[in-house]
Amino acid sequence: MLERTAEEHVGPLGKDVRAVSGDSDTAAFANARVDWKETPEAHVFKADLPGVKKEEVKVEMEDGNVLVVSGERSREKEDKNDKWHHVERSSGKFVRRFRLPENTKVEEVKAGLENGVLTVTVPKVEVKKPEVKAIDISG
Repeated sequence: MLERTAEEHVGPLGKDVRAVSGDSDTAAFANARVDWKETPEAHVFKADLPGVKKEEVKVEMEDGNVLVVSGERSREKEDKNDKWHHVERSSGKFVRRFRLPENTKVEEVKAGLENGVLTVTVPKVEVKKPEVKAIDISG
């Protein structure tokens, strides 16, 4: 089950965070895009975080089975002599939450950031195949 927080721009009190914060940059970067795939061995999350440093990202487990990815991309330092013609790249804070299924090993979560892509791997619990024993039929 996916809990959508920042993408819908709804804060904990049900208010539009863009209206509360008044910061359009925060709202623009709030919807950090995340892919979630399930393989036979793990749940794998990939988030595009271009320009974000490892120190600016947090990956946490909340309430036992909720994966939380949060962080902030800092604004570029502005020089008073600079004249900006166009600004499209966003900055600000982001938070994404994902409720993990029961078959995950939350104590073995691994995360890595490479080339602007955060990869979080949550291993799955091995499903034991039932032991089958053939029974001879008499008669």
